[in-house]
Amino acid sequence: MIAKWMKWMTELTSRKWISRLMGRFSHSEASRILIPAFAKSYGIPLDEAEKDIKEYRTLNEFFTRRLKPDMRPIHSLPEGMISPVDALITAMGEIQTGTILNVKGQDYSLEELLNYSPRAHSYNHGFFFVLYLSPTDYHRIHAPITGSKLESEHIKGKVYPVNDFGMRNMRKVLSRNERLITYISHDLGEVAVVKVGAMNVSSIKYTDAEAKHWNRGDDMAYFEFGSTVVLLVENDTFEPLPELAPGSKVKMGEPLGRFHTAGKRSMTAHS
Repeated sequence: MIAKWMKWMTELTSRKWISRLMGRFSHSEASRILIPAFAKSYGIPLDEAEKDIKEYRTLNEFFTRRLKPDMRPIHSLPEGMISPVDALITAMGEIQTGTILNVKGQDYSLEELLNYSPRAHSYNHGFFFVLYLSPTDYHRIHAPITGSKLESEHIKGKVYPVNDFGMRNMRKVLSRNERLITYISHDLGEVAVVKVGAMNVSSIKYTDAEAKHWNRGDDMAYFEFGSTVVLLVENDTFEPLPELAPGSKVKMGEPLGRFHTAGKRSMTAHS
């Protein structure tokens, strides 16, 4: 009964007009008064922030804060892929004939997730990571590899929460919420960075909408509230680090695995 009531309340509060109101408030100077309480409530490490907490003029400006230089070292392995975000890995694994299996008890069609893009077939037997960002986390999204933008698609959608309750109790949240998808070509293949919006603000923006190329670790986009990144790797091109598993925490810049180079199909030692 409680779960049913919470599901109903989630449906009610996931309306776009509520999201717009929350967004308007978070961009207003009136929201500035909430920053200290927000930071304390979520245990946000203020020493990492680019500015002193008193310098942020709105809650949104604080939420989308940059970090001080060198707070997130970028892993240097040439054929490696890094985490684009600070996050919890909630699911990862091989994509099974176009299906992402068992993300919080639900399976996801790759076609639905990618809005029936003709590029979806390139990932039908690839690899995926679902990376959840809590309000505590740093919310900017960085390039997981060095490469060039092939295509970008913004899909308007719902604003359901992507927390544990939302993912388990709402139907296929990752495929129904707002999404900003970036396809990136690199020397050893192609990746898709699927940025999924969440409850309340659900706004995903490129740092530079005109950018066509990123180096690994470059600031690419940001969330204006907590959300999730689904990272997809092309068929038969990638092997994850063996120590990673659902429940692992990763920081932006840390390695997730490596791409296969010519004549080398298995994981070797990484530095």
